[in-house]
Amino acid sequence: MGLKNALKLKKKRKQFRWKDRKYKVKTLGLYKKSDSLEGANQAKGIVLQKIQKEAKQPNSAMRKCCKVQLTKNGKIETAFIPGNLAQSFIDEHDEVLIERIGGRQGRTKGDIPGVRFKVLQVNDQPLHLLIKGKIEKGRR
Repeated sequence: MGLKNALKLKKKRKQFRWKDRKYKVKTLGLYKKSDSLEGANQAKGIVLQKIQKEAKQPNSAMRKCCKVQLTKNGKIETAFIPGNLAQSFIDEHDEVLIERIGGRQGRTKGDIPGVRFKVLQVNDQPLHLLIKGKIEKGRR
């Protein structure tokens, strides 16, 4: 360590920050580039098929999900269907509104692997009101 060595240390620190993955993703804006909703909170899409995902350990449930093709960019995402017997209100080719589930740092929430979105509306009808039986499913 000599005189004016601080500049060299500062330069090295700046250089080695690029080895840190979190710093790289943040500065290059990689999350925004790979985001299927393109920065929006919600997006509409068409249901391609209904599927079941197995929950992670130690749970052993089959979580009801559906594959949704977004209308804005054609990307296909898997969305969770919340609520008891809610999958009976969703059919193929229905229009659904999806939003992020809200896991930490954009990742999955809970025990459902690879699912980052949940269904809010089916054919412009709120899913939670359909489950309660307060309204009927709209025809398209």
